[in-house]
Amino acid sequence: MSLDQVKLKSSSKLVGLHPVLAAATVALIERCYARGVNIVITQGLRTIAEQDALYAQGRTKPGQIVTNAKGGHSYHNFGFAVDFALLLPNGSSVSWDMARDGDNDQTADWQEVVQEAKALGFEWGGDFKSIKDAPHFQMTFGLSTSALRQGYQPTAAQVKAAFAVIDKLQEEASEDMSKIAELEQVVEEQEGRIAALEKRLNISGKETYATGYKDALEAAKAAGAVTTSADKSKLELNMIQILFNLGLFTKGAK
Repeated sequence: MSLDQVKLKSSSKLVGLHPVLAAATVALIERCYARGVNIVITQGLRTIAEQDALYAQGRTKPGQIVTNAKGGHSYHNFGFAVDFALLLPNGSSVSWDMARDGDNDQTADWQEVVQEAKALGFEWGGDFKSIKDAPHFQMTFGLSTSALRQGYQPTAAQVKAAFAVIDKLQEEASEDMSKIAELEQVVEEQEGRIAALEKRLNISGKETYATGYKDALEAAKAAGAVTTSADKSKLELNMIQILFNLGLFTKGAK
C-alpha cells in the first residue's frame, strides 16, 4: 500500500482532534510507514454518550471492563487522544498483537509505534498504572479532564512548543519520505510495465485455449505433456503448437 492509501484509512478519525493531536497523529502514521509498520487510527474524538457506553461495558453491560472513565472524564472526549491498531498487509484487516514483527527487524511492530509516538510527545496508555491501555496515545498539556470540562485549553506557548517538536522530527524525516515516494513511483512504473508485457503475451492465466489449438492440445494431453487443456497462456499455446507441428506429439492421439 502507498502512504496515501494508509493515511486515508485514518482520515475520518482525525476529525475533531485538537490541531496538535491531528498533526502529531499524521506524523505518527508517516513515521511508522517509513519504518515498515502500517497503522490505522481506530478512535479519535469520542462523544460523551459513546464514553458512557464504553464505561458501562463490564459493569451494567456484558463484556470486559476497558475504562475507568465516565463520559467527560476521558481525553478522547476533548480530542486529546487517539487509539490505534496495526494495519495488516491486505490493507483491510487489523491486529492488536503486541508481539507481531511484520517487518522482521527483531523489534515488535507495536513497540516501534510506541517509540515514534513518544518521540512526538504522546503519552502511552501502556504506561498507565491502573488499567493499561496499550492502543491508546494522548497529549494532556498538563490539563486534567476536570480542567477541560471547565473549558481550559493548552496555552499558545504549549501549542507552539508541541508543533516545534513535530516539525523538527518531520523535517529530519523528510529526506526518507522523499526516498519512499520515489521508490513507490518506481514500483508503480514496474507494475505498469509488467501488466503491459502480460497483455502483449496474453498471459493472464485465465484464458481457455482457442479452437485453433485444439488438436495440438489434445495431442499434448494424450502424450502426457500437459494434464489439462484449460488455462493456457498465449505463449504456452504457441509452444505446444510448435512442438505439435514438429511431430513431437502423435497427431490425432486420443
